[in-house]
Amino acid sequence: MKNKLPLLIGAIVVIAGLVFFLGGGDKTAKKSGDSSAPIVIPTHNWSSQIVMAYVIGGIFESMGNNVSYVNADSQAVYESIRIGDVTISHEVWESAFGKSFTTALDKGGLLDWGDHEARTLEDMGYPNWVTDKGLCPGLPDWTALKNPDCAKNFVTPDSGGKGRMLEGPQTWHGDLIPQRVDALGLGDLWMVKFAGSADALWAELAAAEKEGRGTIIFNWTPNFTDGAGFTFIDFPPYTAGCRPEDGGDGKCGSPDGYLKKAVHEDFPKTHPAAAAAFKKMSFTTSHIGAMAALVDIDKMTHEDAAKKWLADNESVWKPFTK
Repeated sequence: MKNKLPLLIGAIVVIAGLVFFLGGGDKTAKKSGDSSAPIVIPTHNWSSQIVMAYVIGGIFESMGNNVSYVNADSQAVYESIRIGDVTISHEVWESAFGKSFTTALDKGGLLDWGDHEARTLEDMGYPNWVTDKGLCPGLPDWTALKNPDCAKNFVTPDSGGKGRMLEGPQTWHGDLIPQRVDALGLGDLWMVKFAGSADALWAELAAAEKEGRGTIIFNWTPNFTDGAGFTFIDFPPYTAGCRPEDGGDGKCGSPDGYLKKAVHEDFPKTHPAAAAAFKKMSFTTSHIGAMAALVDIDKMTHEDAAKKWLADNESVWKPFTK
């Protein structure tokens, strides 16, 4: 009996460990039926998307799930989801990423998980003080840009004597805006420069206001600028097929578009509770703008901004988990 005692104790320890693992080690995740494998959430290069990544990750974690984050190209991410390297996408902007999303969707492996309540617009525009200073009479009608007296108020040292429009990173839209400028006959008065990041756009806003000069930049809504006073230029209306990549002449603005969610096809099987919660998630323009403002105005880190938003908005997100 003395020699058998260690074996008996060892057996008890193993059985206890199995009971803990199967029944009580991860009570929330086991109860939900979700896998212990991490849910992989992509981060891109604009504030609302990164903060929302941590917001959604925090919601998943509150349900007992494991989460990991990976920096991903905003166009290639849909293929990454389709093949299973990334689990979800929570900000599919129609104008910028709709074609990449649809291409991956048509191949299979990627699921459309519905839209946020917020609608989107991505286009060139200006801070409202441009109008207040009378720098381009006739805006927001795009034909005001044909006036040389308007263009000269937007000249910068790097614009070669032309008015400058500052587009976002070229990876977002390719040559869409330069093509539009040329198609609308504005190329003699205006040039397009690409910003290196979203932060560079906001730095330009601040610099232009400080210097008292005009600025036209790429922007989007929902964003923190919704509350700061920003107006989008009224270009000719978007219609299906009007863009050069779709065979059109490029003489059109951007669509009033969706803000969609996407998931890998196995997500509802591996993480049924998290997948159900994600399908319910629907953020408004004000929700998303507030997330971005915590970083771009209040200068919080993305992680801290997400923690604050979650703490301040339990009544918004907790029903998603029920």
